[in-house]
Amino acid sequence: MTEHVRVAVIGSGFGGLGAAVRLRREGITDFVVLERADSVGGTWRDNSYPGCACDVPSHLYSFSFAPNPDWPRTFSGQEHIRAYLEHVTDTFGLRPHLRFGCEVRRMTWDAQELRWDIETSGGRYAADVVVSATGPLSDPKVPDVPGLDTFPGKVFHSARWDHGHDLTGKRVAVIGTGASAIQIVPALQPDVSRLTLFQRTPPWVMPRLDRAVSGAERALHRALPFTTQARRGLLWGIRELQVQAFTKHPNELGFVERLAKINLARSIKDPVLRARLTPDYRIGCKRILLSSTYYPALAQPNVDVVASGLSEIRGSTLVAADGTEAEADVIVFGTGFHVTDMPIAERVVGAGGQTLAESWKDGMAALRGASAAGFPNWMSIIGPNTGLGNSSMILMIESQLNYMADYLRQLNVLGGRGALDARPGAVDAWNARVQERMKRTVWNTGGCTSWYLDANGRNTTVWPGTTSEFRRATRRVDLAEYELLRAPAPVAQSPEEPAPVAQDPVAQDPVAQDPVEPAQVAPAPVAADPDAAGKSEVTA
Repeated sequence: MTEHVRVAVIGSGFGGLGAAVRLRREGITDFVVLERADSVGGTWRDNSYPGCACDVPSHLYSFSFAPNPDWPRTFSGQEHIRAYLEHVTDTFGLRPHLRFGCEVRRMTWDAQELRWDIETSGGRYAADVVVSATGPLSDPKVPDVPGLDTFPGKVFHSARWDHGHDLTGKRVAVIGTGASAIQIVPALQPDVSRLTLFQRTPPWVMPRLDRAVSGAERALHRALPFTTQARRGLLWGIRELQVQAFTKHPNELGFVERLAKINLARSIKDPVLRARLTPDYRIGCKRILLSSTYYPALAQPNVDVVASGLSEIRGSTLVAADGTEAEADVIVFGTGFHVTDMPIAERVVGAGGQTLAESWKDGMAALRGASAAGFPNWMSIIGPNTGLGNSSMILMIESQLNYMADYLRQLNVLGGRGALDARPGAVDAWNARVQERMKRTVWNTGGCTSWYLDANGRNTTVWPGTTSEFRRATRRVDLAEYELLRAPAPVAQSPEEPAPVAQDPVAQDPVAQDPVEPAQVAPAPVAADPDAAGKSEVTA
């Protein structure tokens, strides 16, 4: 049996839950949230490795419509963020819309019915509009290392941590030096007998100025909610002022680079190790990582840094590209995710019978980060060129939610059975402007190879401007950028058989007439222990 809904949201991380809240506030309750796992949380559910935390301040890494006065630390741990998302789910009454155990296997556009037919592991759905909020940090990337199948020990990715496997006293190899690895290494180092870090490229690392949020601060935020908004506004403003250094004047980052080198020198006294850990590219080209424990952990006697990527595995022996060998009992891959080649794109079949992956074979591109040509009534949250290098992705998500809301309003205004398909020329023009601005950014000129770049060397991940600019660009849907599709005319009925009157499921739902306003939201504390050690953040 197929369940028909007005909107199907794919994924229940920040993007999917934000979309669900916005739909209800727009008076739309005829929607489902399809989630392949058994709980909400997205990347903050999947990434539960030791030390997992966020590298964006807590009061900025949360929804503006659901402020939380009780963040326990200035940089929150994974458990606190996941608890916050569970709380948002309950506060806004989203649970009736959630469909767990529903991984999307195929999503096909029906040009006759003007709807999406969705096959999932938990049943079939039909939706007038699809909002894809699977996110770029959903599917782990594990390199195809020769001999991996010969390794006799345990192997897992940082986003699929095996908590049932005790690493105490083991020889552990960590592959990669991204945001996850710099949190994992300090967390494991005290307990393992030996830790070997395979470093293909050293990251730039700055101290993470994390601390517990005092009880007085939290009491103030609860009593005077505007203080929480003021704190969020200050954090946002500082990052907006930094953007031009990343996007227009990368040479201005030289001062930050000097500070990073001072931080390295203070922590690593061994000149040989310090040389291995010194990047040879402009700071900011890869995401700047925050940690006050990473360098001290690498300086410990039970840690080896191999300044080369993993090349081959021979049984329990790991061989680096430079020939260095190391023995290991466990391999932990901190090698990131399928960002520019998201697997969901292979499962979305558009109007011309082409998959989204095929449409994006030369690089991802979507109008205002949301709409892909040939895929009517399909929108992405955190789509192409919506990522950030120095601020909170929640800001970008909320901007895209504004665009989604206006998109649905426009469909209602147009009336009848219709769909909007982004015009190829509009997508090309938008993408050309974005890529032109990208040319002078630090991400393209900094001399590094990062996960921001696709297989063709194009940066299809990051937004080359401020969050304010993006919000203005996504405030309204410009219908001139879309083609309006209409369903084929129905067969005429005889006068004796009048057409049935369609019932509007939203109009029939009294809850939809009373959407929750942000002023009514009063999040409860999400952490039991405000003094818990603040681990570091998943650099999402």
